[in-house]
Amino acid sequence: MAKLTDSNVFKWLDERVDLSPLTKLLYHKKVPVHSHTIWYYMGGVTLFLFIVQVFTGILLLMYYVPGENSAYESVQFILNKVSFGWLIRNIHSWSANLMILFAFIHMFSAFFTKALRKPRELTWVSGFILLLLGMFFGFSGYLLPWNELAFFATKVGTDIAGAVPFIGDWLKILLRGGDDVTGATLSRFFGFHVAILPAAFTIFLTLHLLLVQRQGMSEPDSFTKLPDEKKKYISFFPDFALRDFLLWLIVLIALLALTVFSPWDLGIKADSLASAPEGIKPEWYFMFMFQTLKYLPPHIWFIEGEVFGLLAFGAAGVIWMVLPFIKIKKKLLIESKYYFYIGVFAIAFIIIMTLIGYLS
Repeated sequence: MAKLTDSNVFKWLDERVDLSPLTKLLYHKKVPVHSHTIWYYMGGVTLFLFIVQVFTGILLLMYYVPGENSAYESVQFILNKVSFGWLIRNIHSWSANLMILFAFIHMFSAFFTKALRKPRELTWVSGFILLLLGMFFGFSGYLLPWNELAFFATKVGTDIAGAVPFIGDWLKILLRGGDDVTGATLSRFFGFHVAILPAAFTIFLTLHLLLVQRQGMSEPDSFTKLPDEKKKYISFFPDFALRDFLLWLIVLIALLALTVFSPWDLGIKADSLASAPEGIKPEWYFMFMFQTLKYLPPHIWFIEGEVFGLLAFGAAGVIWMVLPFIKIKKKLLIESKYYFYIGVFAIAFIIIMTLIGYLS
């Protein structure tokens, strides 16, 4: 196979901007091959879906008009009048959900392969922050079509945010732009979705990718214990990159299939004076928290049940983020016998509570 460096275009650019650092990265970085190699591709798929989000989001911005009296109508116009508008809108909606799904898979694969060990602690922290930003991306974008389900789900979500101790009232007003969910809330969420969150996400994504490139691929214990002559590696470029690209194509085909055969329903326009419809539920990646809060009693000791739940989830999130640094009896938690069971419990809890939430 001809190398990229052999092309005339590359040589022309290399003479002017010195691409040797890039070629060194592409051709000298190695990827270990073992039974867990498949999990290395999950981060790349998440990145691909984010790129899809950016591309389709820019196209939607050309026709979307934020506003209490224009948002719903502009989405209707995109779906019914704009050429392939329905396709772009549905790709954007489905890729948002798939991006968060693959981000969860990527996070737990890193957890179980212990890819958060020294010196990759900051890679784990930046990745967890990216997951949180991605979830808030979904929360802010959910309201933008200004339909009934999104309106009341946002009302419930911001009410829960308002229950956060000490800063709850301030946080709810910050999100809503007032005491109630109105057109001001829509404007706030639009600003979060297309300006503030993309800027923050880009910063942490750049940091995350730089750390990954600097530190290379993590090797699981079963691989590091092998003698050198039995260890197998492939080059990052073109071998790993081509396989990554092939998986991107497979994910794209699945995304298009979901778009065509299961289009995202717009529903009816939001009416703040109407009563909330039955069965209001958050997006699936918030469901396990939502369902847990429903099971809590009105009071736990001297604390309201909902407040207690929010404090517990907040503490769990902080602990999860700093997991690589936690020590028990002067021993890192990641090296303890309880580490594996913590991950199993977290996955089981999320899946079970999510299923109960949708089936109840």
